[in-house]
Amino acid sequence: MGYTIAQKIIKNHLVSGEMLPGTEIGLRIDQTLTQDATGTMAYLQFEAMGTERVKTELSVAYIDHNTLQAGFENADDHRYIQTVTKKHGIRFSRPGNGICHQVHLERFAVPGKTLIGSDSHTPTAGGIGMLGMGAGGLDVAVAMGGGTYYITMPKIIHIELVGRLSDYVGAKDVILEVLRLLDVKGGVGAIIEYGGEGVKTLSVPQRATITNMGAELGATSSLFPADEVTRAFLAAEERESDFIPLAPDEDAVYDAVYTIDLSKLVPLAACPHSPGNVRPVSELAGMAINQVCIGSCTNSSMLDMLTVAAMLKGKTVHPDVSLSISPGSKQVYTMLAECGALADLIAAGARILECACGPCIGMGFSPKSGGVSLRTFNRNFEARSGTADAKVYLVSPETAVASAIAGVFTDPRTLGKAPEITVPTHFRINDNLIEMPASPAEADAVVVERGPNIKPIPVGKAPEKDLACKLILKIGDNITTDHIMPAGTKILPYRSNVPKLSEFCFTVCDKEFPERAKREGGGIVVGGANYGQGSSREHAALVPLYLGVKAVVAKSFARIHVANLINFGIVPLTFENPGDYDKISEGDELIITGFADAVAAADTVTLEDKTCGAELSLRLTLTKRQREILGAGGLLNYTKANGK
Repeated sequence: MGYTIAQKIIKNHLVSGEMLPGTEIGLRIDQTLTQDATGTMAYLQFEAMGTERVKTELSVAYIDHNTLQAGFENADDHRYIQTVTKKHGIRFSRPGNGICHQVHLERFAVPGKTLIGSDSHTPTAGGIGMLGMGAGGLDVAVAMGGGTYYITMPKIIHIELVGRLSDYVGAKDVILEVLRLLDVKGGVGAIIEYGGEGVKTLSVPQRATITNMGAELGATSSLFPADEVTRAFLAAEERESDFIPLAPDEDAVYDAVYTIDLSKLVPLAACPHSPGNVRPVSELAGMAINQVCIGSCTNSSMLDMLTVAAMLKGKTVHPDVSLSISPGSKQVYTMLAECGALADLIAAGARILECACGPCIGMGFSPKSGGVSLRTFNRNFEARSGTADAKVYLVSPETAVASAIAGVFTDPRTLGKAPEITVPTHFRINDNLIEMPASPAEADAVVVERGPNIKPIPVGKAPEKDLACKLILKIGDNITTDHIMPAGTKILPYRSNVPKLSEFCFTVCDKEFPERAKREGGGIVVGGANYGQGSSREHAALVPLYLGVKAVVAKSFARIHVANLINFGIVPLTFENPGDYDKISEGDELIITGFADAVAAADTVTLEDKTCGAELSLRLTLTKRQREILGAGGLLNYTKANGK
């Protein structure tokens, strides 16, 4: 039996375990990336491990999230990251250089290599044939120190692409079609691998758009082959020497196969408040809109920007619409200026934002109250935009522009023949905003600067012998990390200040939670299915730890979040009978007798509800290594004790 692309890369990086789906494997990591919303904590953790110099082939720290500087907090974090990376051997991408995934694709991603990043959209690199995976910052810190990265061996889902995209149908519509087919849980425990003749018709930026939003499927990663299209992209970036061909063996076996005919796709939109709530744009046509945002790590490439500029040329944005455009990188921004496309965008009335995440994470450009916002981004979770009652739709750049001009939701196919877009065969190379680290000989002289907003890392404790506490919060299905630990302009500046950050924990669900958690001395949180979907932000585990959460009981967990819970010493438990979720209520007195012993060795444990008298069977789906981590009170303690 032959290997898939994913299996080939995993096999070449396998440190421990066997490639049996559902079992734990350990991988050697070639590259890491961080961004500033998660990076400060990741580097504090790296320092706490006591490793003097990064041991990966390449590690890069990007400043792209917290770029609004209304106070000192973000600027202080940036200076900390700049100095700590210089000292420990990590490259530093300065503010203004661009969004981490776009820049990494341009300048660093390599086919056949492994990459983990403290951002859930790290699988963007799969567009070039690199196995990119989102991870918590602590996992990234361990990998930078030379440690192994552990995951559950995924099953491999194959999506066969045939045909060619029609006019005004883009790569965004491809991944929205995949989300329509599989929904937001359809990729959990899997790597999505694309193949077929249709792949040859897609550029690397188009492929990266598709792999980027594999995160919204819950997938471990997404991958395209590395072929002549890949070679041409790398050559344009003056990196052709990084190219290696990657393709599945002819007799590769997949766990599931789907076929998508690109020629039959139509413009699609993900409706509020889920990337999986997908409908044809034609069904939404005529709906009044107030705002359009183009950019993010999903759709900010040179191809995307040239498409937008060509469609806007000679037009004017509708007076009822505010249009923002965020180029993905300095490279893209510069080339837009040099070719004149930037002038077309400005003349049409677009507001040009910096090369950063910006509105995608609620960092500026929030919609009006009750507004309708069309965005080329990857997530439309409730309140993520910064406006609690806004209705956010995810669309392609083509649909976004057509709608911005008309002032209503518009199917771009109504505009007639699409403009022909020619992407340069050579990109402008200027890495002057990527700082190299100090040499080992110079590192001792580097002083790491820490602002007053940077606080110590909370550290977990070993499980209690018997866990007796209250159910301090009960929530439903598909709780995202934005529900647990929101983003936005008011909150993101405190990512390195957990005590302050704790004031916002779960407030999207229950404004009283932080105070109640403190008053009760912590307790247990109960959730529904797919608990913790969305971002890789480890703060969604770290802050509940600070507030005293000892365990989370859910019907099921998202991959990255359950790993983060374990990393910080919070025990994840699942209902053996999902119907038991309905038997317990917020405020109930709970007890798990023999809790510590169960975490160490048991597959099931009994939760007794002292208030209602119910007894519930809970599962502990943990590997031996994960039990040891929880027994140590988290991965940081475990790593320091074991040196791995």
